[in-house]
Amino acid sequence: MSSNLVSDWFGQEFNNLHPMLQQLHRQGGLLAGTVKVVIPRGAAGVIGKRLASKLGVPTSSGDHILVVTISHHADGLHWDRCFNSQTTMNSTFTPIGELPNGYWLENTGPLKMFLTVDTINGGWHWRCLKMKVRGLRLPLWLFPHSTAFKTIEGDKYRFYVGFSLPFFGTILSYGGLLTPSVAESIFD
Repeated sequence: MSSNLVSDWFGQEFNNLHPMLQQLHRQGGLLAGTVKVVIPRGAAGVIGKRLASKLGVPTSSGDHILVVTISHHADGLHWDRCFNSQTTMNSTFTPIGELPNGYWLENTGPLKMFLTVDTINGGWHWRCLKMKVRGLRLPLWLFPHSTAFKTIEGDKYRFYVGFSLPFFGTILSYGGLLTPSVAESIFD
């Protein structure tokens, strides 16, 4: 289903995104491929595994199959991720206002993240503005710092999501190259 939800939020800045990202966010789609999950050893790994479990990300480091379905609905842009045909992580992104002062409200269970986007070299880079848990606004320093982006390499979709804490460094990351695909074909 085609939608102007994303392009309306970006305004003229939408033209600065790579054409494949523009198409994905107008039409929706399916992305699939192998991604690498990294959870360090030690205390950082214990924290990383807890976070991975809460997010629906595999709790073991290594290569995992990821299928992402992007679709438009009345309540916003849906990103439904499925790792190894087992664990899921579903997010709804609702646009509030528009650039430069607007933001996206990401709902992932009890966590609400207020995000803006920086376009860098045609890529989409999330930047967290604030967070709420069960409706209570908490300072960002209480949460792991997140780094998240999506870009295009050749004809593939490169993405990365990482979480870090002071003194621990990276506690969890996952990312890789995904191909626009039909879900059944990656499991053959």
